[in-house]
Amino acid sequence: MKFHVHTLAAAALAAFAAAPVAAQQVTMMTGPQGGSWVPLGGALKGMWEKAVPGLQIQQQPGAGIANVRGVDEGKAQIGFANSSTTVDGVAGRAPYPKAVKNVCQVANLYPQYFQVVANTDAKITSFADFKGKSLVTQSKGNTAELLTAMVLEINGLSYQSLSKANFQAAYTDAVSLMKDGHAQIFTLGTTAPASAVMDLASARDVKLVPVDDKTMAALKKANPGYNRLIIKAGTYPKQDQDVPVIGYSTHIVAACDLAEDTVYKMTKAMAENVDAMAAVVKPIGGLTAKDMAIDIGVPLHKGAAKYYKEKGAI
Repeated sequence: MKFHVHTLAAAALAAFAAAPVAAQQVTMMTGPQGGSWVPLGGALKGMWEKAVPGLQIQQQPGAGIANVRGVDEGKAQIGFANSSTTVDGVAGRAPYPKAVKNVCQVANLYPQYFQVVANTDAKITSFADFKGKSLVTQSKGNTAELLTAMVLEINGLSYQSLSKANFQAAYTDAVSLMKDGHAQIFTLGTTAPASAVMDLASARDVKLVPVDDKTMAALKKANPGYNRLIIKAGTYPKQDQDVPVIGYSTHIVAACDLAEDTVYKMTKAMAENVDAMAAVVKPIGGLTAKDMAIDIGVPLHKGAAKYYKEKGAI
């Protein structure tokens, strides 16, 4: 009888061990088509599903501000975001209707460059030259669109000061407008070099418009999350000089109530696979746990904090 009980117990244990791990469905918001967040999101999906048994990640397109709101409102549990506008969300500043409460920091990844690209024949050398010109940017409320509106305002302009303002969700559509001559200026926030700008430069002569000191100082006063970055000479075809631009950081946010162990394993997977991420987005190369854990004014998720404390990064 004793043997029979032991046999049953062993069989039950074996069945338990063989049982599949309960699936955990997580939605991740990435970015517009043609940007770096979509392919990086694909790389992270594969990495995280391998690191967390039972995890199933569904990707959907998004943008910085939309992703923060999406996570806060429960439409997604994880997403890419921009440090400057996530800080706005935590503080409850425009364009957010109210302060976000369920958005936590997971990891800083790499710098983002707000790039202002003009067709050379438009004779644009500064933001003040935008008056009467046609422009294309991202959809209303997205990070690059918000920055575009702020830059115009700082320089005494508005969308009404332009001959036309176009708002496109996909960079590829914006590039088509520039190629066809329907827009003379293209603004976007992404890595440098940006594949969308390289695509445009292969068809048209374009130039980067630099940020001036007055605009940069006004932006930094409004939000300390903005910084002056340099796009090095030679980054794009026919770019023979360094160009100063507005910068901020791409980071990963998660719902504060997403399971601590899941976020711990996701954070650990990123820190241990920096080369795999850098193969998709080159500027990630050399990222350390300490870089990932830098305080940007957004509360750390408990799972991420646990990993960073283990590594001595915080």
